Amino acid sequence: MIENTNETVLAKQTVNRIEEIAGTYPGYRRAHAKGEIYEAEFSPSGSAASFTTAEHLQNTNVKAFVRFSNASPNPSTPDHLSIIKGMSVQFHLPSGEIANLVGVTIPIFVTKSPQTFFKILNTVKSFKEGKPHLRDMVKLFASYPESRAAIQIIRKLENTKSYATAAYYAMHAFYLVNKEGNRVPVKFEWIPEAGIETLTVKEMVGLPKNYLEKEIEDRLENEQVKFRLEIVLGEPGDLTDDPTREWPKNRKRIDAGVLSIKRVATEVNDDLIFDPTVVPNGIECSTDEILLFRKHAYAVSHERRSKGE
Repeated sequence: MIENTNETVLAKQTVNRIEEIAGTYPGYRRAHAKGEIYEAEFSPSGSAASFTTAEHLQNTNVKAFVRFSNASPNPSTPDHLSIIKGMSVQFHLPSGEIANLVGVTIPIFVTKSPQTFFKILNTVKSFKEGKPHLRDMVKLFASYPESRAAIQIIRKLENTKSYATAAYYAMHAFYLVNKEGNRVPVKFEWIPEAGIETLTVKEMVGLPKNYLEKEIEDRLENEQVKFRLEIVLGEPGDLTDDPTREWPKNRKRIDAGVLSIKRVATEVNDDLIFDPTVVPNGIECSTDEILLFRKHAYAVSHERRSKGE
């Protein structure tokens, strides 16, 4: 059972509001409802080893599960209408522990406060389409200036041609901690080795509603899908508690390794919890309120879908 703390009360209220807006779909996640899990392996480069003791960033390959999804709470939403896509990775470490890394196709979030996110949900009238309605945007721009950057990115976002040809951003800041106890702020990005490809409106005409799932399964019959994990190193002055703002583009990066996605997972069902606050020794969460709140929201969502609600 979920403890009845202030955070979980707000999480329940937030999930309730998502259900009121988008509908309730028993057994499904309350966001990113439609998705598929794949078996994968992560091969670290070792380049991050001096920055962290995290097992999967040393020199040993680790097993992983990857879930691609679209962002809609409605599992029947066609892929082209849910403009934001997700890539969640769960590393299974040699010690028996797990570590999660959750990414989406935009680098920032709409707010830095769970309370404000709840208020935003009361402004947005519909989640049934991937791009918010213009009238909702006018209200958001007027009421929540911090949301403007993310909303502008969403409005300009193009549909990805394949789950395998999109970049995914972990969005929040974390800390790498090495064996001496030194800490450095970082952000994580998945960069597709196949390159980034999008679809024009004309190219999307006639595509099936589940075109992304079909495309990647066809692709996996002939090749492994690969992503490079890039770790962006923060510098003094880079905010670690505000997911609404990007870091400068010129920050140093570590090529931390390659994730190879092999096939649809047969060992697990879609019940995995990709809680982004589940990190191993050598990685710490920042004080980002949205990041820490996601733990409670994910728990509420999982409890409801595990009960078939």
